[in-house]
Amino acid sequence: MSALLESLAQGFEGDASQRATLDAVLREGLPKPRSEAWKYTALRALERRTFAPAQGAPIDAGLLASIEGPRMVFVNGVFDAQASQLDALPASLRLQAGVVEGEAPVAHPDFVFAGLNAALARTGVVLQVAAGTRIEAPLHLVFVGAPTGADQAWHLRHAIEVGEGAEVCVVEHHIAAGAHAHLATLSMSVDLARGAHLSHLRVQEESAGGTLFMRTDAKLAEDARYRRLDLEIGGAMTRHEFGCRLLGTNATVQADGALLGAGRRHVDTRLDIDHVAGDTRCDLTWRGLAADRSRVVLHGGIRIRAGADGSAASLSSKNLLLSDQAEIDAQPVLEIHADEVQAAHGAAVGGLDPTALFYLRSRGLPSDEARRLLTRAFVRDVLSGVDVRLRPLAEGALDRALATALERTA
Repeated sequence: MSALLESLAQGFEGDASQRATLDAVLREGLPKPRSEAWKYTALRALERRTFAPAQGAPIDAGLLASIEGPRMVFVNGVFDAQASQLDALPASLRLQAGVVEGEAPVAHPDFVFAGLNAALARTGVVLQVAAGTRIEAPLHLVFVGAPTGADQAWHLRHAIEVGEGAEVCVVEHHIAAGAHAHLATLSMSVDLARGAHLSHLRVQEESAGGTLFMRTDAKLAEDARYRRLDLEIGGAMTRHEFGCRLLGTNATVQADGALLGAGRRHVDTRLDIDHVAGDTRCDLTWRGLAADRSRVVLHGGIRIRAGADGSAASLSSKNLLLSDQAEIDAQPVLEIHADEVQAAHGAAVGGLDPTALFYLRSRGLPSDEARRLLTRAFVRDVLSGVDVRLRPLAEGALDRALATALERTA
């Protein structure tokens, strides 16, 4: 057994089902290099590390000053009631920390971190919106990594349920209160009923030493709409697996994102969109950027099942290399088992356009400024579909990350 799994399993306190899940994970072990789903993400260094159980930590109130409105805050995996703001929520909305029930993932090495999460998570966000409700103010879910004396590990399991015809906007923040090298596993189930609408912005700005593994599983009923934007711009090693099943006719998912690598950061994202019903739609626009010796990975999988006629699917993956030592792996996958569908995907990796750089410099811009403008425009392409109320937040996060990446390559 690896040192990592042994340290995470110590002090286990759970029921028989969770024990069985943990035992299955320990038997399977971490994914091996030949695992197709993990071939771009090596775990050799991580498997030698050990982590202590998580404990909460105090944070400076000023860290959350810019996050206005209803918010639920977890610090090192522990709910912080004092930092949260949950007063005056409407009766039609339930937002609290609690135990989230769910089926354990199949015992398989590809799903080891999802299995660890199912076995070890004891709390998480529970968000339920009653049918016909429209929540005006964005709801903020804030997860803070705070420095402690030892590297810690925590596990959170979340659930979002939006009732028939209801609408809600969720902002998910992952931020650091200081430098740390903690580990977090997170899972989230999203269930949208008929005609429900969820707008979801996820901004991951964790410490440069942090490690995060997250899995999101969404189910969309008839006429449901799910619009999300993922900004992966922090952490040392991060992996997000996003699966979405379009179960009802006219269900639509727009899932866009930006993956920014700098230093020796490793950013891995896997998309798995499953068109089960007919006349469903997915639009996926992703931009990747890698500087220094970082590595960015995107697996974009789309499946259109037999009987899902009339479906439309689109994936655009464009990636920008800012260093000869950086690496980007883009893997679009399209699987079609139905007739009369519209489907397209494309992936490209390259550097900045020298013609565009020459044009800007010929107009008097310094080289560094020209590079900054072109890079900023390239990455901001994903912001076109974000909720207008959240655009300043998304732009600010991207600009901060870009400034760091471009400073290193200047």
